[in-house]
Amino acid sequence: MAKINALCVYCGSSSGTDPAFLAAAQTLGKILAENHIRLIYGGGSVGLMGALAHAVLDHGGHVTGIIPEFLTKRERPRHVAQELIIVPDMHARKRVMFERADGFVALPGGLGTLEELVEQLTWAQLGRHRKPILIANIASYWDPLLALIEHMRGVKFVPSAFNVDFLVATRVEEILPAMRKAAVADAEQTMVIPAERL
Repeated sequence: MAKINALCVYCGSSSGTDPAFLAAAQTLGKILAENHIRLIYGGGSVGLMGALAHAVLDHGGHVTGIIPEFLTKRERPRHVAQELIIVPDMHARKRVMFERADGFVALPGGLGTLEELVEQLTWAQLGRHRKPILIANIASYWDPLLALIEHMRGVKFVPSAFNVDFLVATRVEEILPAMRKAAVADAEQTMVIPAERL
């Protein structure tokens, strides 16, 4: 994969207390639309999820929302996505999001956002995929998580043999260039023929 055509963005179904979080979601939506990158997201029309999706649509972009049936009343999905996929449960939601996306970005969010991010990091660590993962550390939101990951590495619960690479951006404008660079680098690495096969 040398190109990002669709990006899965995990983020909160509320807006949080810092206006920077909402601004980041809106700016990222605009950037995705202007670069013709489809948004794959959790399907809600409220909070950061709603702001992100509305920004993509407001700037002529394309949105695919994926939501479990039981969340359709709480997160009011039908107001936003051009393509709405209703799935039976959270496991199915994450599987479809994974299949549709070329990479993953975590904006600020709650336990659901954290769980989705950590699952992708775990799958990458176990070698189940090589899609780029980026933590958008807006207003230092993810600092405690980044410190925890470093602590895990330090005490060898994340051994170097099973380490996982992820990207970190502190500004929204850094996200897409970093994801594209990682996708190209991975494609080039995949194309390298091992010396013993020459």
